[in-house]
Parts: sequence; C-alpha cells; structure tokens
Amino acid sequence: MITTSVMTKKKRPVHYVNNKEFLDALVQYKLDCATAKEKGEQRPQIPRYIGECFLQIATRFGFQGNYANYSYKEELISDAVENMSRYILNFDPEKSTNPFAYFTQITYYAFLRRIKIEKRESEKKSLIIERLNFSEVMVDDGDYMDNYSDYSSIRDNVHFKNRL
Repeated sequence: MITTSVMTKKKRPVHYVNNKEFLDALVQYKLDCATAKEKGEQRPQIPRYIGECFLQIATRFGFQGNYANYSYKEELISDAVENMSRYILNFDPEKSTNPFAYFTQITYYAFLRRIKIEKRESEKKSLIIERLNFSEVMVDDGDYMDNYSDYSSIRDNVHFKNRL
C-alpha cells in the first residue's frame, strides 16, 4: 500500500451571497439612512447589490424542495423580496453578523403567508364552482357555441359574486 503525506485541501463551497460583503453593504445602507433622516431627507434607495442579494436569496429558496412545484412561485419570490425591502432597517448588525440567515427567515415567512393566501383563494374558487354546479353546466355535447355562452354566464356570475 502506498501512502503519501500530502493531504488534499478541501475546497470551501462557493456561496451565492457573500455574507461579509452583504453585511458591509447593509451597514453602509443603514448609515446612509441615518444620515438622510438627520437631514430630514427621504430614505435612500436600496443599493443594487443588496437588491440582487435579496433576489438571489428568494429565488434560491423558491427553487428548493418544498416550493419547487408551486405554480405561483413568482408571487412567492416577489413577496419575499418586498418583505426583505420592508424590514431591511430592522436588521441590527450589533446583534448579528449573519444577514443571510436573517433575510432567509423573512423569505421563509413570506412564503408561508403567500401559500396561505393562495390556499384561501383556491378554496374560494372551489366553493364558487361547487355553488354554480359547474360540472352539470359545462357538459360537452359537441356544440361549441352553447358551451361558450354557458361559460360566459358562469364567468359573469363569478365576477358578480366576487364583487359582493
């Protein structure tokens, strides 16, 4: 058996968000916001780098196991980015030096809220279809125009009931 004393170095995984740079950008943004507040100016726009980090966190999270098959994945990601933007100033670098974990948690809870909303909407749709007795109205007897007019009346009823 031949052995060598040379050990191979394990490569560290490349992360899609550099936590140190992300933290530095957040600290600088918080300083800019504090300066603007002192001057009585509007809060500055979130820097592009921070926005890209938000989008990368939400997108990667959205393509993970539990969320990969949702048809409303874009809404999940949009809600997460919106919530991260909304709560950016709540991140306290004195309490934590891991902004990636903080914003991943925001993403997780934004996803849960969106899933809950979509589930309620799905239940509403099912209830409307059930009340309209959709399966009996939409019987396909080969006459396209009759089905089209039935579909239009159902659509109008759904719109009317949604306004109530």
